[in-house]
Amino acid sequence: MRDAPPTSTATPKALGWLLLPAVGVLALFLGAVALLFLHAFWTKDGLSLAYFRQILDRADYHEVFLRTVSIAAIVAVTAAVLAYPIAWLLWRLPRWRNLLLVVVLVPWLVSLVVRTYGWLVILGPKGFLNEALRWAGVIQSPLPLIFNDLGVVIGLTHVLMPFSVIATLSVLLQIDNRLEEASESLGASGFETWRRVVLPLSLPGVFTGIGITFLTSMGAIVTPILLGGIRQKMAGTQIYQEVVYNFNMSKASAWALCLLILSGLGLALLRAVEAALVPKVDR
Repeated sequence: MRDAPPTSTATPKALGWLLLPAVGVLALFLGAVALLFLHAFWTKDGLSLAYFRQILDRADYHEVFLRTVSIAAIVAVTAAVLAYPIAWLLWRLPRWRNLLLVVVLVPWLVSLVVRTYGWLVILGPKGFLNEALRWAGVIQSPLPLIFNDLGVVIGLTHVLMPFSVIATLSVLLQIDNRLEEASESLGASGFETWRRVVLPLSLPGVFTGIGITFLTSMGAIVTPILLGGIRQKMAGTQIYQEVVYNFNMSKASAWALCLLILSGLGLALLRAVEAALVPKVDR
């Protein structure tokens, strides 16, 4: 009887080499987080909460946090609402899906600064939209569409909506068509089938998109600066100001930790809402 060939150790070694870059990236991330904590709590007098007290004691900083959370929530919900019909259309048109996906994803190939500047051209006081409305006699003076919270919401929604489209579409593609056929065979209309079958099963993708857009909006910098202006500050722009203009890494780190905590609380609340609304399905 022939002996079994010895087990090769090449595969585990090769797997280890493949995992090495991922481990390196993870180590860099953990190191950056550790430095963030160190800068946030370390002062010339040693460990202290002084920077956090500076942030939490100022009323204008409270407004920055409130504006950041509210804009992020509005953008997340708006992007999800606008993305759902697009994802549904992509799901229903498999023959045109690849072409339509290219149309959805093309904006990602353009620089974020260029896309945001495009909204300045469209929404500015002498932009395309205001000039068109003035020419039609709808308005006499330009509408304030930029350098305020509205401009930031419009810009961020446009930038981040593809995340919601992809997240929702990925779940729609997993729905078994036989479920719709069974619903229609029992006499349900197309709308009833969508409301009772398709929508509940697609909610996990919707909430995933909301989570991604919410977290990304919380730390946005470029779009709030260009479309919100100097006065409409968000947490990300405040951190940018502390680093670039004030050269205060410690205070910027404290801001970043506060933003991280707020983002975590918002994500936890979103998961609680999802658990209450999304039906439990055994897979």
